[in-house]
Amino acid sequence: MEIDWKRAQKKSVHTARWSTRMAKVRISQLLGRTRWQFVTFSGPAGRESAGIVDLIAIRKDHGHPTQGTKKGDNFQIILIQIKGGSAPMPNAEDGERLRAVARRHRAQQVLLATWKKGKCATFRRLRPRHTEGLRDWIEVEDQSSIFK
Repeated sequence: MEIDWKRAQKKSVHTARWSTRMAKVRISQLLGRTRWQFVTFSGPAGRESAGIVDLIAIRKDHGHPTQGTKKGDNFQIILIQIKGGSAPMPNAEDGERLRAVARRHRAQQVLLATWKKGKCATFRRLRPRHTEGLRDWIEVEDQSSIFK
């Protein structure tokens, strides 16, 4: 049996778009008082782009300002990788890359949003550091705590 690569590619693009859309929908259902803005990274013709981060949630930080700044000058950033359909979970190398990006941009947390057709998007948090024998991704039980 031959594989129809064009059909498979079309299905993959469709799943990627829906996964991103469903992650945004779920986040908007969980939103706290302060609105988060989304930055989506898609490549040519809506396909996946290079890089480990698929979506950034960002908002102004109205908390205690850091030295040299005023209230509202800083940002709160959440990096999100999205997996849809039967896409494999990120491996240990992907986790390390995400940690490096989070350090560089001072992201508060790194999430993995997963979505399968007919189901609600779910979230997992990336452990701050890789620990042998422990899973890198921790299921988020209370999803409303993410975007408070």
